[in-house]
Amino acid sequence: MSQDHHYPPLSPFQTGLRGVCPRCGQGRMFDGFLKLVPRCRSCGLDYSFADSGDGPAVLVILLAGFIILGAALYVEFTFEPPIWVHIVLWGPLAIIVCLGLLRLMKGVLVALQFTNKAAEGRLEE
Repeated sequence: MSQDHHYPPLSPFQTGLRGVCPRCGQGRMFDGFLKLVPRCRSCGLDYSFADSGDGPAVLVILLAGFIILGAALYVEFTFEPPIWVHIVLWGPLAIIVCLGLLRLMKGVLVALQFTNKAAEGRLEE
């Protein structure tokens, strides 16, 4: 696990969506559903740089909201079902879509942080 080993540039979107290391593309990025591993088991990349914050949640809210709201409006204006159909249909679907997208968005944002060498802003003293 030498630091002078050169890795080919990998797409942050491909590695993030697959949940693999953004540097080597081999090791897992996640330990569980959303928790990052401390370091890559293949190349030793330390994930302490990664702080996606609320970014994944915001992206999921925007994407899932667009998908679910569009589908709910289509169903309402096309079929005019009773309100209980909307409650039974869109509540669980919203939860499933949000949970499905959350890990993907976190993986992409962590991979983008690594690729762009993003770090917390600091003021010079």
